[in-house]
Amino acid sequence: MGVTGLTCRTGHRARTTRGLGTRLGVAACLAGSLLITACGGDGGESTGGPAADQSAELLGPVARATGAPIRIGIVSDGKSPVSDQSIEFAAAAAAVKYLNEHKSGIGGRPIELVECESIGDPGKTSDCANQMIEEDVVAVIGGTTSAGESLAAPLQEANMPLVVYGATGSALLLDKESTFALSDSIEGQIGVAIQAAKDAGASKVTAVVIDVPAATAVQRTIAPDEYKKAGLSLNLVTVPPGTADMTAQIQKSVADDPGLVFVIGNDSFCIGVFKSLLAVGHDGPVAAISQCVTDSTRKQIPTNFLDGMRLSAVAPVGDNPSSQFYKAVATTYAKDIDTSRPAGMGVFISVLALQAAVGGITGDVNPQTILTTIKTMPEMELPASAGLRFRCNGKANSITPAVCTSGGLTTTLDAEGLPTAYQIVGAAPVPD
Repeated sequence: MGVTGLTCRTGHRARTTRGLGTRLGVAACLAGSLLITACGGDGGESTGGPAADQSAELLGPVARATGAPIRIGIVSDGKSPVSDQSIEFAAAAAAVKYLNEHKSGIGGRPIELVECESIGDPGKTSDCANQMIEEDVVAVIGGTTSAGESLAAPLQEANMPLVVYGATGSALLLDKESTFALSDSIEGQIGVAIQAAKDAGASKVTAVVIDVPAATAVQRTIAPDEYKKAGLSLNLVTVPPGTADMTAQIQKSVADDPGLVFVIGNDSFCIGVFKSLLAVGHDGPVAAISQCVTDSTRKQIPTNFLDGMRLSAVAPVGDNPSSQFYKAVATTYAKDIDTSRPAGMGVFISVLALQAAVGGITGDVNPQTILTTIKTMPEMELPASAGLRFRCNGKANSITPAVCTSGGLTTTLDAEGLPTAYQIVGAAPVPD
C-alpha cells in the first residue's frame, strides 16, 4: 500500500504501533510507510555488474571460513499477495557467500543461511520466528515483513538477536535487549529538509505531503519543533491521494515565498506535485524523499527540473562506491539481482553489518554471546552505507534504543535525474 494506503506498512515492517506516545508512534508509522515504497520502486539506474577485474578488486582478498557452520536466519514476506520481495533472499544469500569466502564468516566459521518466507501472513510470520528458534540460529535478519509484531514477539521472548535495516513501532524501536535497527528512518523526513533549506538560504519549508495519517502525523507533531530549533518555519500543505490536478492548491502554497518546497509521497503523488510546480512557474529550491524519483518520474518530468534536486535516501542505490560493491557481490555470487532496489540492498547491508559486529567472536557462539558482542562493539562504519557509522549500545538515539545509527543520507540529482554522490546529514558519534 505504501504511503497511499491508510495502514502503516514498511519496507522492513508493516504494523500498527502500540504502547507508546503519539510522537514516537506516528514517527514510526511514517517511516515505515515511506520505506515500503522505496522497496518496491526503482530508485536509480539498474546496471550490470562491474567487470571481472574490477569485481575482484572490490571484493578484496580471499579469506575463507572453515569448520562447523554458524546458522543465521532471514525472515521476509518474499512473494506475498501484495508484493514480491523475494530479492531479499537472493541478496542475503549473495552476502553470505561473499562473507564466507572473503571475510572468514563469523568467528572463522562459515555462515549457513536459514530462510523462511512469511508471505505477509501473521500466522506464518510467527511460525517463521519460532522456526528460527527451533533451528538453532544465532541471529535473525528481518527483511520486508508485513506482520512485524508476529515476528518480533517470539524472538524477543527468546532473547534472539534481530537485525533489521529499518524498524517501526514501539515493540522494535523501544527494545533494549535484542533488536538492532541499522538506520534512523525519521532523519530522512525532517533532517534532510532542514539541511537543504539551510543550504539554499531559505528561512521556511513548505512541506507538500500526501494526506494520509501515516504521512501527515509526524509533520504535525514532531516536525514543527525540529524546524523551530533549526530557525526555520514550516508550512504544511496536505493533498489527498489520487488528486487529479493539484495546481490550484500548489499555486496558493507557493505564491508567497514558500522557501524550500519539500515533497513527501510515492512517485505518482510526487509527479503530480512536480507537474503543478512547473505549471505555476515555481523556480525556487525543491527537495523530496527518494521514493518520489523513479523511472516513471524521469519519463514524465523534465530533467532540467530534477537536475540539482536534493533527495533523502533510504539506501545508496545508483552509481557510487557502496552500490558498486553491492553489484560486485551480486554479480559474483547470484544471478539477476536488480541492484537498483533498496529492499535488496537493505538486507545486504544488514547481513554485512551483523558480520562486521561479531565477525571476530571467539569461544562459544550462541544467541547470548552474539548479543553481548553486538552490544559491546565499538563504533564502526556501516558496510555499503555510503559512510554511515553504527554502534548498537542503545545510545545512538535517546528516544529509540534499538536504533544503532544517527543521521541519514542525502543525494543530489544530476542532469539525467539520477543520484550523484551521497552525503551524511544529522550524524553524531555514538557515546560510550
